[in-house]
Amino acid sequence: MTVWVVVVAAGGGSRFGAPKQFARLGGRALVEWSVEAARAVADGVVLVLPAGDGGDGALRTFGADFAVAGGATRAASVRAGLAVVPDATDVVVVHDGARPLASPALFRAVVDAVAGGADAAVPAVAVADTLKRVERDTVVGTVAREGLVAVQTPQAFRAAALRRAHAPEPDATDDAGLLEDLGATVRVVPGDPRNVKVTTPADLEIVQALAAR
Repeated sequence: MTVWVVVVAAGGGSRFGAPKQFARLGGRALVEWSVEAARAVADGVVLVLPAGDGGDGALRTFGADFAVAGGATRAASVRAGLAVVPDATDVVVVHDGARPLASPALFRAVVDAVAGGADAAVPAVAVADTLKRVERDTVVGTVAREGLVAVQTPQAFRAAALRRAHAPEPDATDDAGLLEDLGATVRVVPGDPRNVKVTTPADLEIVQALAAR
């Protein structure tokens, strides 16, 4: 079984104040941690970066096999990475470059679930907080959290299914959701609360503390 990983790190980091994927953690860029973790399952890694990241038209690879320029949206960036993945690939894993603490075990879990027959597999953690529905700063209802989970990456897919889901060039922030729309089977594996996505400077402080442990 051939597995390739697409690490998506093409965002501008508007809420972080700079491209967060290049923030430093333990002397390395966040995206380097993500690429290294992906190696646990990968026959190859494609890194998707902002266009012109290298300053001279070239893109830094940060240890990946290929680096390509992303698109205007996350979905477009995933498609840019998919275009480089060899046609003979069986499983494609998509991972956010701003989740530096995703463990090799988490990568293996989602790949194993797809190898076991699922069309896709996602890691998820139970929702712990009370959820409220809000309209114009006013609470209009409480959402029952039973059966709700927060989904993380890495997410694994049968390569053919993921390519089919992206063929119409849809816009989506979650690739598994595209497969759900096609009626595909999406399995859930236990996520990791330490697999924090860095979105704000406060998130980086949390990740730094977790990594220091």
